[in-house]
Amino acid sequence: MTASTELRRIMTALQEGGLTVEAVEDGALIQDGDARVALFAEPDPQGGVIVRLHLDLDLYVEEDSLSDILMGMNLMNQGLDYGALNLDPVDESEGSEDGEPLTFAVLGRSVLWLPDLGVAELDRLREHLRRFEEEVTQAVERTLHGNKGISA
Repeated sequence: MTASTELRRIMTALQEGGLTVEAVEDGALIQDGDARVALFAEPDPQGGVIVRLHLDLDLYVEEDSLSDILMGMNLMNQGLDYGALNLDPVDESEGSEDGEPLTFAVLGRSVLWLPDLGVAELDRLREHLRRFEEEVTQAVERTLHGNKGISA
């Protein structure tokens, strides 16, 4: 694995800030408590760094429930400031038969552009990461444990 210079600097700054950071294939896993956020960084051709965050929520939805789930996710996304909920098809190529409904994973995603990797911008990234994880997790937990929970 060859992590980009930008990714290595971000990983070092997050570790120095007290977060557990583990290098993975083309990014990093950031752990703060029970949450694990995948972080990917790449230089922006126009300057700065683009940081992408992915939070796996361990929620899965079958294809036949999509219309209800999409409506609920749309409503939840309206209240999120630091990210959004998305659906990604789960690769079920092993053992799946034609005609079986697809399964989708519910993920939290966020993108942040940093003009540079100075101290102020790395602090802004740490705060964005914290608020993204907190906001997405709380929105999903409120929905699942509230009066009108999602049933998938």
